[in-house]
Amino acid sequence: MVVSLTQAESAQPSGGPPSSALREASSTVIPVSSSEPESGERSDKTVKASVLVVDDDPDVLRGVVRLLRSHGYSVTSASNGAEAARSLNGRSFDVIISDIKMPGMDGIQLLREVREHDLHVPVVLVTGEPAVSTAVQALEYGAFQYLTKPVESDALLRAVSKAVSMHRMARVKQQAAELLGHAGALGADRAGLEASFDRAMQSLWMAYQPILDFRRKKIYGYEALLRSNEPSLPHPGAVLDAATRLGRLDALGRSIRDLAAAPMVDATEMLFVNLHVTDLVDPWLSAPDSALSQIAHRVVLEVTERSSLDEVKDVRARVAALREMGFRIAVDDLGAGYAGLTSFTLLEPEIVKLDMSLVRDVHKNSTKQKVIRSMTALSQDMGMTVVAEGVETIEERDTLIDLDCDLLQGFLFAKPGRPFPEVKW
Repeated sequence: MVVSLTQAESAQPSGGPPSSALREASSTVIPVSSSEPESGERSDKTVKASVLVVDDDPDVLRGVVRLLRSHGYSVTSASNGAEAARSLNGRSFDVIISDIKMPGMDGIQLLREVREHDLHVPVVLVTGEPAVSTAVQALEYGAFQYLTKPVESDALLRAVSKAVSMHRMARVKQQAAELLGHAGALGADRAGLEASFDRAMQSLWMAYQPILDFRRKKIYGYEALLRSNEPSLPHPGAVLDAATRLGRLDALGRSIRDLAAAPMVDATEMLFVNLHVTDLVDPWLSAPDSALSQIAHRVVLEVTERSSLDEVKDVRARVAALREMGFRIAVDDLGAGYAGLTSFTLLEPEIVKLDMSLVRDVHKNSTKQKVIRSMTALSQDMGMTVVAEGVETIEERDTLIDLDCDLLQGFLFAKPGRPFPEVKW
């Protein structure tokens, strides 16, 4: 039987036979909804899973719905992308099957809309006009399979069965992650990633951690640290990774810098802002109208030693221009990088920040003490201020003061928080 719709290559590589767990999952039944099957269809009291079918050809739509219902699936149909999108409100499906070429919202656009609601539901895209460009888009935006019309009934049923199994596995993994205290898993496809990143951008906020001149009991400045309320991007590294994968580092960097500057306009302390190396080539970093430029004389731009500056052309000239505007430069994570003296020679920083791996338990480790003492002495000889990050105990604090570190930062004094956390001296 052909459902008016021969199978193209799967958008996912074919694997071996499914595990017993997956075989069991694919045959699991759940109570059927109250919807009645069309005339001539098998009237089961149980269904395997719920499927949303979308096609603007009424004959194709009717044929696919009939086929799936006859095999026990609960099916919702839609004749166009907009109608399908409305079906997603307040509902979830185990599989979505959609034609690609439709008037208005096409299948690719629908896929992106789906990811706004569900990062994991498998989407099977079907087309009567296969093309490499369309297949690439389908893969990029996370289509589970890409089929060409006419689709053999057995091929469609296999695709749906496999998709149901994979969706249930994704949900089990999600439950396991939540049980273990991890945030929601990040969607692996581009559409899911875009949806997560967009939500993260809308919920960005900055936490501030004080940097102290402990000897004088004075707050020297605050480091602005990225935060987001998006559960699928549970930490700053995940947000940064998503921005990198999507090519949206510029947008993220600009948002961070503008947000970081806002509460510091009327402050007198220094503001420390972390830069990705690509931020150095963003014109908005040095634009006179940017929020950060307005307070440049109180801003320290941190560049981590973990990063390579090789991809940035004319680093010296760019840094010199920033310094001329009033910005100061810091090398972050000193002692953890691979760049040797490259960061120093290119950036000539006013401030260096010792990596917390050196600070941790420094009072117990004589080798760390020697390294920090040498780094501090050499940095100060070059006119640089030394900040020790990650101070968590009184013993670490006292040892670092004895080693002549200029400034201290860490949970011992204050955890990062909204402007501005109270300091525990």
